Amino acid sequence: MLRKIRIFLAVIVFVPLTLLFLDFTGTIRLWFGFLAKVQFLPALLASNFIIVLLLVAVTLIFGRIYCSVICPLGIMQDIIARMGRIGRKRKLHYGYSPAMNLLRYAVLALFVVMMLFGMAGIPALIAPYSSYGRIASELFAPVYAWLNNILAYFSGRLESYAFYSSDVWLKSGITLLVAAVSFAVIAVLAWRNGRTYCNTICPVGTVLGFLSRFSIFKIRISGDKCVGCKLCSRSCKASCIDIKNKKVDYSRCVACMDCIDNCVRGAISYSALRPVRETSLKQPDGGRRNFLSLSTLMIASAATASAKEKGGNVIAALERKKPYVRETPVVPPGAVGAKHFAEHCTACQLCVQSCTNDVLRPSGSIYHFMQPSMSYERGFCRPECTACSEVCPSGAILPVSREKKSSIQIGHAVWIRDNCIVITDGVHCGNCSRHCPSGAITMVKENPSDPHSARVPAVNEQRCIGCGACEYVCPARPFAAIHVEGHQMHKII
Repeated sequence: MLRKIRIFLAVIVFVPLTLLFLDFTGTIRLWFGFLAKVQFLPALLASNFIIVLLLVAVTLIFGRIYCSVICPLGIMQDIIARMGRIGRKRKLHYGYSPAMNLLRYAVLALFVVMMLFGMAGIPALIAPYSSYGRIASELFAPVYAWLNNILAYFSGRLESYAFYSSDVWLKSGITLLVAAVSFAVIAVLAWRNGRTYCNTICPVGTVLGFLSRFSIFKIRISGDKCVGCKLCSRSCKASCIDIKNKKVDYSRCVACMDCIDNCVRGAISYSALRPVRETSLKQPDGGRRNFLSLSTLMIASAATASAKEKGGNVIAALERKKPYVRETPVVPPGAVGAKHFAEHCTACQLCVQSCTNDVLRPSGSIYHFMQPSMSYERGFCRPECTACSEVCPSGAILPVSREKKSSIQIGHAVWIRDNCIVITDGVHCGNCSRHCPSGAITMVKENPSDPHSARVPAVNEQRCIGCGACEYVCPARPFAAIHVEGHQMHKII
């Protein structure tokens, strides 16, 4: 029963959390966006100490339930491990192995040092939530979108508009490669040895594993009932049950309850007390009741989700425009500045997937590796859109209102004379001026003393908010004649 409850809770967390990275309509995040904010590392970076303390308290009471119920990467490994067991003649193929504590704590120490030095992008390579976010957004999301487009095609043939097609495009080749390699490594480890990644590499698993040594409720083996059949050890995907010595390595146990389900003699229990000698009467299973209490607590937290409205592009996309290499990257409103963003962003790609205007995409630079930056070839950052600030779980993009966003200056536009078609082709344009939402661009005569002089854009940097509308609508090819340079610190104008 405990195992079934664990699987049920894992499903109701894993499915909507995955849909956060797949959904392009913006409806899923209205209901389940809070699931990203209860992940351990994002909550820690966002200084959401209530969530962090709650997760610590749950671990100290019930063990590493977080790894089996809340962490999407852990649940994905369980799914793959289950598939691996089905594909084998012997379904119970695991076995006890000593903990590799030296490797675990060395990885954790390196992770912490790099985070303290503000290099959050690199540690995010092994952070569990970030790793799963990249896998879901780069590998699962395109397949999901293609299936949707197939349905939209046949739906249109039947004159139904229940589905509509969406663009599927490569946002970053490097991020796709990292996601593919991460998935391959984690999948192979899970297929062969279950929770190897969680118990050797994952920094969150190491921290929670240390705490779970002191948990109140634990998997316990009754020496009177156990006959040493090793069914529990062979079913333990964490390889933490030493049946020879009747011991469990609680730092690696993820409370999956598989051992209890496979023990035919009832020698294993999940309880707060050590097993007592066998009696004629079977004692009630207190662990089951407490697990149900935890389930109720977790489900009740779903009531904290908030609803926001999502919009779409209003300007048609211009094809074959190349991205401009900026001296200072542009980061979203709410990021405060480049330093704050780099220190808090875990590169989970949730904001990239949620961007309604295709502005955000992963960076390929070493220092900001895979952290989102803004580019305006496919759209611009509409002042009324706050999607990225609504979904960010780590505090890298702080929540901003639509009114406040219009006054945040994330960069300023720069005109490049040699690219402008007014100069190169001798034609009238003014697209940048007409579409500037803040009125920061006006068309002026290049030579005021010449009545026939061409009218070119002039940028008022005090009014420009760096939304990129001018860069997006500029018809110059392959590079726009006007582009946005980011600010190290955002300003309020």
